[in-house]
Amino acid sequence: MTDRADPLVERMRPYRSSIFAEMTAAAVRTGAVNLGQGFPDTEPPQAVLDAAVDALRSGHNQYPPGAGVLELREAVARHQLRRYGLELDPEAGVQITVGASEALAAAVLALCGPGDEVVVLEPYFDLYAAVVALAGATLRTVTLRPPSYTFDPDELRAAIGPRTRMVLVNSPHNPTGHVLTDAELRALAEVCCEHDVLVVTDEVYEHLTFDDHRHVPIATLPGMFERTVTISSAGKTCSATGWKVGWASGPPELVQAVRAVKQHLTYSGGTPFQVAIARVLDDVESIVADLRTALEHQRDVLCEGLESIGLRTFRPDGTYFVTADVASLGATDGLEFCRALPERAGVVAVPVQVFYADPADGRTLVRLACCKRPEVLAEAVDRLRTAFR
Repeated sequence: MTDRADPLVERMRPYRSSIFAEMTAAAVRTGAVNLGQGFPDTEPPQAVLDAAVDALRSGHNQYPPGAGVLELREAVARHQLRRYGLELDPEAGVQITVGASEALAAAVLALCGPGDEVVVLEPYFDLYAAVVALAGATLRTVTLRPPSYTFDPDELRAAIGPRTRMVLVNSPHNPTGHVLTDAELRALAEVCCEHDVLVVTDEVYEHLTFDDHRHVPIATLPGMFERTVTISSAGKTCSATGWKVGWASGPPELVQAVRAVKQHLTYSGGTPFQVAIARVLDDVESIVADLRTALEHQRDVLCEGLESIGLRTFRPDGTYFVTADVASLGATDGLEFCRALPERAGVVAVPVQVFYADPADGRTLVRLACCKRPEVLAEAVDRLRTAFR
């Protein structure tokens, strides 16, 4: 009999509400400084804006092809070859999507089903668990532990079993900011090749690494290209998260599977934004250089500010985010702490425990976005200092 009280299918009930929606609503309601949601509070680079205006005014305003604008697929293929030595077929090996989120959903739905297991590194972006559930598959986790947020290779090997269909990798990693090391990538590649496991890798922060850290796609390792769907996005790279221009790339047989599902989700969208990104992607390294420098400075401003009021921070290797332990402020539960924080301090953060299979693993950790102007970050720290002095 249908459950009239709750028509949502049972497997999706745990994902009815997103922590990001809850925390953003709290920021709007209270006027708090929103360090919960990962979007910049500055405009994209001028070259990116100019390309979009030109695309809007030059006739690129109707449906694009289902696979995406060919000009952008070709630009993605050139980008992967230039930066990483990966050769792609822009016709069959690149699929443009409505952001990386759609690419992830389409990849998991295309490649996994009931009875399959998907291994993810935790803490994980909440979308991962939701799309695995949507596919009817089962989530298995391997934990990244602070302060370095590395994983134990033995735990990885133990998580892989006869039902493992896919490993879902994210580097640079949200929410921890960890960039997987060469040793970690080799461990992942070794076990995936040994067990003939597929990989979907979320690399949306590929250009946003700090200090001497560098992003290495797992698809570049021996035996990995043929089993890997690589996902990225212009949203983070170009500070244009609202444009929702993402892509999936890899061997044609895997990308065609993703395309088969994607066409029944949104089919296509964002024609002028696709054209704009196509026209700037060849020069993306110079465009993003200033963004990366600014973001690294903002990371330091936030970390040093939080440390000045007694919090332990885990300085990220990249991404938009800093994680911190709020136990020193008397917190014993990060979710309760974050729900009370907008009213108490006028600041919004996200509890990291919601990104673990077992919330106890991240009980007093919170994630704060450093992709805001330095003066906004300083204001947030001042509010916290006043609230907890």
